[in-house]
Amino acid sequence: MAKLRSPHGCPWDREQDHMSLRFHAVEEVYELMDAIEAGDDHEMLEELGDLLLKVVFPCPLARERGAFDFDQVARHIVEKLIRRHPHVFGESEAKTVDAVWAQWEQIKKAEKHGTKHARPSALDGIPKHLPALLRAEKLVRKARKAKLLNSTPAASKPRSAAVLAKQLFDLTAFAQQKGWSAEELLRTETKRREQALRKREQTSGKRL
Repeated sequence: MAKLRSPHGCPWDREQDHMSLRFHAVEEVYELMDAIEAGDDHEMLEELGDLLLKVVFPCPLARERGAFDFDQVARHIVEKLIRRHPHVFGESEAKTVDAVWAQWEQIKKAEKHGTKHARPSALDGIPKHLPALLRAEKLVRKARKAKLLNSTPAASKPRSAAVLAKQLFDLTAFAQQKGWSAEELLRTETKRREQALRKREQTSGKRL
């Protein structure tokens, strides 16, 4: 990458910045998912390399402006893994998956406390650019863990996975027929629900 970014390197690589690269990483993740679901080891090998490049590429850009380099990125994740696994590298007694997750969240919250990345709300930490359905799922999961949301939606009929899948597809088709984007509709509704959940969390702590 240093050679590619050098004055005698590649014109395309030299003109990239963090903003121009950000969506390339997302694309590579989806291509890796395709390879995994296909059970294709050759494609996995290639796509993992492509994804690694998307980790490597921003590092010389950051080094050029004196921010960080690849070695710092690697050390940071190693230190984080050790710090967040005290049941392996320390004296913690977490023995179950649930206990490990609870411990992880506690450690993460403590790490960020008092910084600009602090997460005072149980609903913090959901990436803004997740696809709408994934974002809604994460919001629901966090809200339920914080006891801000009922276990089951009110007035809902039991549905099988197959029936629900069909309904989701039919709703998407209906939205498109009406000239609406199901993605944008769900994103807007999730944002509205998140605001309501945050308000409930700040005031009474009662379940919605």
